[in-house]
Amino acid sequence: MTEHFPLTEFESHRTPFYFYDLGLLDRTIDDLLANKGDFHVHYALKANSNPVIVSHIAGRGLGADCVSGGEIQRALDCGIPAEKIVFAGVGKTDEEILLALNAGIGCFNVESAPELEVISALAVQTGKKARIAIRVNPNVDAHTHANITTGLAENKFGINFEMLPDMVSLAHSLPAIELTGLHFHIGSQITDFEPFVKLCEVINRLQTQVRVNHINVGGGLGIDYTTPDGHPIPDFKGYFDTFRRNLNLLPGQTLHFELGRSVVAQCGSLISRVVYVKHGLAKNFMICDAGMSELLRPALYQAHHLIQNLSEPESAPRETYDVVGPICESSDVFGSDEILPAARRGDLIAFRSAGAYGETMASNYNLRQLYPPVFKK
Repeated sequence: MTEHFPLTEFESHRTPFYFYDLGLLDRTIDDLLANKGDFHVHYALKANSNPVIVSHIAGRGLGADCVSGGEIQRALDCGIPAEKIVFAGVGKTDEEILLALNAGIGCFNVESAPELEVISALAVQTGKKARIAIRVNPNVDAHTHANITTGLAENKFGINFEMLPDMVSLAHSLPAIELTGLHFHIGSQITDFEPFVKLCEVINRLQTQVRVNHINVGGGLGIDYTTPDGHPIPDFKGYFDTFRRNLNLLPGQTLHFELGRSVVAQCGSLISRVVYVKHGLAKNFMICDAGMSELLRPALYQAHHLIQNLSEPESAPRETYDVVGPICESSDVFGSDEILPAARRGDLIAFRSAGAYGETMASNYNLRQLYPPVFKK
């Protein structure tokens, strides 16, 4: 299991740090490009905005899905053309909208009538034309964690589809606005394609009411967190084919995707060291120097990442541990009752499938330091 990791190089780096396998990233993008056909893919920077990663993705020709002015600037700085950038988010500030307008981004994904009115006013002020897509909540349950379900009627994102006719009328009435698309996103870490089929059914019905140049179905394709080595690349073929079979595009219409996790998750791991092995009456604790300040997903979503001891051989005797971080929070737990090779102080530990929503969500809580990432080509 250690063949993916340059352990000799790791020994010279202070922990914790993120490790990225750029070769696996390339193979993942190869598979994506081979299966997307003439669909348009915008990489979701919220998954991982590391400039090396974003520049690598830009070099492969993908666009960008951004949710802040900072992400727009990062995408531009890393070589993603402005016309391939889409800008989503429920709380776009005037400053962020002006940045996007002046850069000439491809599309604003608009989530409310007040936002649409502000974009129009700022576009008039700057003498620009704002291309927009209206984000519609299709009320499709993605059957994923509540914190990453985004397409239900009562989510904060987008508008209910009953409100779409009024939003379309408003868009057509405002100056400096060009309505070009409809935008949807039902959630993240979806591995059962049935919610995408239901999304297509909703879009097909809406297409009888509104004619636009493009449809944006968001992202949401999940990955295998349990056996990353067995499934290092997600099922892009099955994902794109689901939309080919079920979505009735109109003549001349283009289809857009906003994929993040599925592109970068498996190429990244958080590398940590064992600080102490603590034996209790009923439990053993493996205390690592990485915590929720470096990898928030387990505390925030009750997510689980495969945990591997890189320093001990597979043949080593096993022990059962609660694997925890050093943060003074009870939620700072990576895994309970983990059966792993018996650990020693200083062992290197890998938290796998951490390339998405890992480094990008890290903080300096407790004034802790995350050390520079390591890249393998």
